[in-house]
Amino acid sequence: MTFEGKTCLITGAAGNLGRAVAAAFASAGASLVLIDLDDKVLRSAFGRDDERKLLVRADLLDAASVAQAVAAVRFPGIDVLCNIAGGFRMGHPVHETPESVWELMLDLNAKSVINTARAVVPKMLAAGRGKIVNIGAVAGLSGKANVGAYSASKSAVIRLTESMSAELRNKGINVNCVLPSVIDTPQNRADMPGADPRRWVAPEALAEVILFLASDAARAIHGAAIPVTGLV
Repeated sequence: MTFEGKTCLITGAAGNLGRAVAAAFASAGASLVLIDLDDKVLRSAFGRDDERKLLVRADLLDAASVAQAVAAVRFPGIDVLCNIAGGFRMGHPVHETPESVWELMLDLNAKSVINTARAVVPKMLAAGRGKIVNIGAVAGLSGKANVGAYSASKSAVIRLTESMSAELRNKGINVNCVLPSVIDTPQNRADMPGADPRRWVAPEALAEVILFLASDAARAIHGAAIPVTGLV
């Protein structure tokens, strides 16, 4: 798969999965627009801007901030949008879930997708083409104890993916999402020291699936929610 001459915008780029996705698209020849909330962390991960890479700080929960970031893109267009940014909280039964946790999960996982869609989709419509890949979660397929807010927010991502696909598939734009289980990150290893991370999903493996969905090889796939669960 080659992405020569194409531009990929990645949110949450400085995170573990964001860095893996950025590396995959860079290796395939894409120009990158790398967005994250923390400019210092972003530049620590990717260095400086260059002819194929633009680092942009943006608050994905602020529609104006996202619009400003997209307007600053110097490349001709945005061919691929990867909504990698998100968050996870657990530990509360539904009836004890703090309002702050409920709002945080919906904001980080669902509102961020809506805000990037507002800024990027009009550009794709004008070009008559585009690929959008969202990050859902297997937890979004069914509810489990003490993870209701997270599960609901990731279920919202799946529904948004399906709705966007229905709206955009006849306009040259593919919208799909991936549903990982546990991703092998340093944070997850620290939080679950007794688990076997070899059974989890490597960020690089998930990035390969995302790369496929953003490629012409996946041109016939619309509105899919693809589980990527490793051995979990």
